[in-house]
Amino acid sequence: MIRLPDFPWDSLAEVKALATAHADGIVDLSVGTPVDPTPDIVQDALREHANAPGYPTTAGLPELTRAVRGWLSRRGLASGTASGTALEVGVLPTIGSKEMVAWLPTGLGLGREDTVVIPAIGYPTYEIGAMVAGAQVVATDDVESVARPAMVWLNTPSNPTGAVLDLERMSAIVRWAQGQAIPLVSDECYIELGWDTQPTSILDPRVNGGDLRGLLAVHSLSKRSSMAGYRFGFVAGDPFMVDDLLAVRKHLGMMVPAPVQHAAIAAYDDDTHVAVQRDRYQARRELLMGALVAAGFRIDHSEAGLYLWVTSNDNSGDAWSNTRWFAERGILVAPGTFYGDDSHVRVALTATDERVAAAARRLAP
Repeated sequence: MIRLPDFPWDSLAEVKALATAHADGIVDLSVGTPVDPTPDIVQDALREHANAPGYPTTAGLPELTRAVRGWLSRRGLASGTASGTALEVGVLPTIGSKEMVAWLPTGLGLGREDTVVIPAIGYPTYEIGAMVAGAQVVATDDVESVARPAMVWLNTPSNPTGAVLDLERMSAIVRWAQGQAIPLVSDECYIELGWDTQPTSILDPRVNGGDLRGLLAVHSLSKRSSMAGYRFGFVAGDPFMVDDLLAVRKHLGMMVPAPVQHAAIAAYDDDTHVAVQRDRYQARRELLMGALVAAGFRIDHSEAGLYLWVTSNDNSGDAWSNTRWFAERGILVAPGTFYGDDSHVRVALTATDERVAAAARRLAP
């Protein structure tokens, strides 16, 4: 039996009840669950390919691989091939990105003698995935200080802080990891939501010099295309590592349903709906930022992504006391303790325009 910590979101029940009791109802800014409609082109593709009596392949449709590589190239996140070689970027569809984060240490064969390095402040599933594999965990951003780790996670833009690793820092970590043959995996699910700066992918030749050895990037359609309910993501990078993961996933029957693959093709072939969704998030972000600052809070990092990383401007209160302060005004946020920080709360941009406007009114001094 694998002994895991309690699911952190269960501990929000009391403050959620407090927020729900507000006369005008709750404004839930605690979870990054999209609320805007899934684009019509995606829904149409799903319906068109709903007749799918046979099993899909674990590797995914060739058209899907083409669409993903096209998007990576079009967005300047990766070239189609590794520099100086005929090797194409490996692509493997996943059942959302969270399952890949959770299962990757196991898929790479890690165990008790291995150490996984995760961000000092980060998504809890990095640690859970290592625990499931039986590996040890070190939480630090000074990854080079860890002796002989078996795997390193990066997260840019960060969930929860919205911090972005710049090209120089990413390049330095890549050189260090490749020099020691350490698998380096970058969670880049929010990469199209850059606000104050443009996030960079680990697959970008400017970062890796065209050398993909040991490098993987994890991506998702959940936020940028409002497709969280479709459960589609992918991992891409070193084609040999991707092939190894494919072999494992074949045995485990980890396949993305064929209609969802077709929906993903439609999403990656279209950029227009992404621009529309960015504009929605940006408007909500600006409204919430102004209201939070006026209410006496400070916003740290938050250069990109789907969240605002918020703390008291006068450093009063810890994460839980501030979470309760918001709940008393009918606003549910996530305490930073979920992510390894006891002084901040995470405020999501994923509520309707009407609910975000309601939150801004409630925050008014």
